[in-house]
Amino acid sequence: MLDTLPELKKIPFPTIQRDNLKTLQVNLGYLCNQQCVHCHVAAGPKRTEIMSAEIASAVIEAMQRLPVQTVDLTGGAPELNPNFRQLVRSARQHDLHVIDRCNLSVLLEEEQRDLGDFLASNQVEIVASLPCYLEENVDEQRGSGTFEKSIIGLIKLNRLGYGDPESGLVLNLVYNPQGPSLPPDQAQLEAEYKRVLGERYGIRFNRLLALANLPIRRFGSSLLSRGEFHRYMELLQASHSRCNLDAVMCRTLVSIDWQGYVYDCDFNQMLGLPIGCNGFNTHVSELDDKSLFRAPISVAGHCYGCTAGSGSSCSGALGLV
Repeated sequence: MLDTLPELKKIPFPTIQRDNLKTLQVNLGYLCNQQCVHCHVAAGPKRTEIMSAEIASAVIEAMQRLPVQTVDLTGGAPELNPNFRQLVRSARQHDLHVIDRCNLSVLLEEEQRDLGDFLASNQVEIVASLPCYLEENVDEQRGSGTFEKSIIGLIKLNRLGYGDPESGLVLNLVYNPQGPSLPPDQAQLEAEYKRVLGERYGIRFNRLLALANLPIRRFGSSLLSRGEFHRYMELLQASHSRCNLDAVMCRTLVSIDWQGYVYDCDFNQMLGLPIGCNGFNTHVSELDDKSLFRAPISVAGHCYGCTAGSGSSCSGALGLV
C-alpha cells in the first residue's frame, strides 16, 4: 500500500487548538466483514488488530474519569470485537450517549443476529454507512451483494423502531463520494435518499451525513497509484473554508486506537500522528482532559478534507452539525 503521509506533511494547514473534551472515539480494531475501496482504516476480514479486554477496561475507566458526553465506537466493524457489548453497557450505565458506526451487513452475520435488539435496548445511536441509494454504486465500493444486505439490515432496524422520530432510536446514514470529489449539498442529498429509499423499500432514517474521503490509507494509496493524489489535494485546498476550523471534530474529540493510544482524530490515528504534535504516544490510561484544553492539534494536508466546501466530520457537513 502506498503511503501518502510524506506528501501530506509537505502541505501546511492552519493552526488549530483544542476546546473542552466531549467525545471519546474508540477504534476497536480493523477486523471487518467487508473490505471497502474507500476505507481510510484499510479494514477487512483478514485484519488481526483488535482491542483486548485489558485495553477495553482502560477505556471504560477513562469513560468514568473524564468529563465526556459521548462514546463513539468504530472499527473495522466494532461489533465484531468481543468487548463491544461490555463497552456499550458500561457507557450507558454512566448515562453516556453511545454511537455505533455500523456497516449494516454485520447485522446479518450469524453470531450477530441479536445485535439490533441489543443496540435498541441500550438506546445506541446507529451511524450506518450507505454510500449511495443505488445498488450498483454501493456494490462497486463495498463488494457484490452488500447493498442487498444493507437494505435488509435497515429494514430490520426500522422494525425495532430505529428511524422513527417518536421512538428516540436514532438511525443516521453516511454518504461518501465514490472518487476524488467533494460531497454534494447534504440537505438536498438527504431529501433524495429519503425519497428513493422510502419509495422503493419503505425505509426511514433520521439524518444523512455527507463525508469527504480523506487521502490516506486505502483511498490515498489508490489516488497515488492512479496519479490523482495531487489533483485531489488541489481541489481540497481550493475549497477550504476558514469558518469550518471552529467546528472540526478534533477540537472536542480524541481518538483511541485498538492498543489504547490517543490521537487527535481517527485520521491522524491511521497516519500515526501523535496527539498534539508532542512526538510521543499518550495512552488512554494517562489521558488528562485539563492538559488537552487549548493544546495544539496535529495537522497536515489531509486536514483540508475536513474543511473543504461545507466541511466534513464524523457528524456530517460542519455547517449543519
